[in-house]
Amino acid sequence: MAEVRLIAAGAALAAALPGLVAFLGIAQAEMRGHGGPVRALAILADGQRAVSGSFDQSAVVWDLDGETALAVLRVHDGAVNAVAALPDGGFATGAEDGRIAIFGPDGREPARFLDPHPDPITALAVAPDGRRLASASRDGTVRLTPLAGGPAATVGAAASPVHALAFLSDGRLVTGGADLTVRIWPDDGGTPRTVTLPAPVNALAALAGGEIAAGGADGVVRILRPDGSVRAETDLEAGPLVALAAAPGGGRLAAAAIRGVVGLLDAASGRIEARLVGPGLPVWSLAFARDGAQLFTGGGDRLVRRWDARTGEHLGSVILARPASDRLPDGDPRGAQVFGACAACHTLTPDGGNRAGPTLHGLFGRRIASLPGYNFSPALKRLDIVWSPETVSRLFEVGPARYTPGTKMPEQTVSAEDRAALIRFLETATR
Repeated sequence: MAEVRLIAAGAALAAALPGLVAFLGIAQAEMRGHGGPVRALAILADGQRAVSGSFDQSAVVWDLDGETALAVLRVHDGAVNAVAALPDGGFATGAEDGRIAIFGPDGREPARFLDPHPDPITALAVAPDGRRLASASRDGTVRLTPLAGGPAATVGAAASPVHALAFLSDGRLVTGGADLTVRIWPDDGGTPRTVTLPAPVNALAALAGGEIAAGGADGVVRILRPDGSVRAETDLEAGPLVALAAAPGGGRLAAAAIRGVVGLLDAASGRIEARLVGPGLPVWSLAFARDGAQLFTGGGDRLVRRWDARTGEHLGSVILARPASDRLPDGDPRGAQVFGACAACHTLTPDGGNRAGPTLHGLFGRRIASLPGYNFSPALKRLDIVWSPETVSRLFEVGPARYTPGTKMPEQTVSAEDRAALIRFLETATR
């Protein structure tokens, strides 16, 4: 069995730039352009470009031959959780703000916006005939929107979040979610065939012959027959699965896990043919090239990487260290350890730029939501807070939701001892 390693590498190239950045004409060994985990990937219809979505609230259009970012797009108020290629060469992006942006073939600015969900969008899929766009949300709804225009239709509703979507070759929609079910919906809008699995379903992919691959929170890939019965099960033994992708033709499958492992599977047997093993950084997104010869991955290292889909060999140079922007400066050791949970979203240096959250360089003495170049929510801009040791400590004493209503920070509180250590660290590290 082939084994290669996903090594964390690279720094964010353009995540701090507002709006659209076009044609950054320098090729990179790995595709760098995001300031946060790469949550979604799709290869566009021309096979020469890809689009990715990130927790940093941006989408990036890539030139695959040159491994360059053609455009960095910031049109959403929240993480871009889903992307989908459209038949005309354009693409769609769906985000935490519940909105979908539809881009034309030039990929430079949205042609229009859709507002199908009041809650965050979790997945997008385009029907085989190219006429309908399916979107899923944490609110438990799935919507079908005609791409040529017209009202969206609701496809059932669940009491828990829908995590995954896939269209079968005959046009039927498949959904999976937190309620442990895979549902196969008939085209006439009737009652779906419901299959209950042992774990929440985080990812789906359509395979050859009408079969379905389901990736579970228990780390198991299950291959379902067209009638929904389970034909094969493969345990990656790497924690919850978070992404699946089928190669063109549906004969091969890639599965990614939260611990950074990617398995390349033969769909007919369910056998793992190769493993891409990482150092614990999640791989959130997968996409096969149009010819199936290469696999692209996006993950917690903020990079889009390219792999030989047959052997699992990494294509391009592998940098053997974390980016310099990820290395914490000297300071209070306990405070640095506490800050480790913040490092995925915030940098500390003047050249580190913004990630999912703004850089913390120069934090103390700065008014909330005042840093240029970061898209703060209107709710934060209305708050009367100046960051100081006391206000930062209060933030983590009562939690971001109470202290800064409208924030997108994960809810968390920190003990008094750890808050004091964090403040000592930030007083040195953010100067």
